Amino acid sequence: MRADTEQEILKTELWWTALVTAVVTAIMLAIIYAGIVHHINPPSNIEPIDPKTLHLTGEFTEGNLGTRVEASDQVTSRIVATQFAFQPQCIVVSANRAVTLRFATPDVIHGILVTGTNVNTMIIPGYVSQVHTVFTKTGDLLMPCHEFCGLGHSQMWATVRVVPESEFNPDAEGRANCDAR
Repeated sequence: MRADTEQEILKTELWWTALVTAVVTAIMLAIIYAGIVHHINPPSNIEPIDPKTLHLTGEFTEGNLGTRVEASDQVTSRIVATQFAFQPQCIVVSANRAVTLRFATPDVIHGILVTGTNVNTMIIPGYVSQVHTVFTKTGDLLMPCHEFCGLGHSQMWATVRVVPESEFNPDAEGRANCDAR
């Protein structure tokens, strides 16, 4: 009787091993399929930046922050996350138009998400975080920091104002801001 029990246990263990192997294989195949067919890949933009001087030179100086339409008609918003604020506090973008959001931080790790969208990224000192997206719904979207960054973390948020294409009016330099509505 003992040999029969051991055989049953062995069969059960082999059955569960086969089941777990099948599930893991199915998940791996789904990941490979998504990566190849749907071009869903992890972020691979590794762009270092000196956090000590990011506000002094380059693209994250105060004059370059906010939304700008580049000469190539690409819309780019540059935002600096610091304890406990985003600069600028509000960015404006056009609905149904490709936007590149670029983030940097001089101090600690921050995380952002834009409510009601798939925009979600970490902002790490020493690196530029970049997200490409298209906002389809108009309105003011909350963009809180979702990575605890200190005692003032709960007050760290910004607004992404998504306006219809007809209301998106950058100035002569290609800049658009929330005040010029």
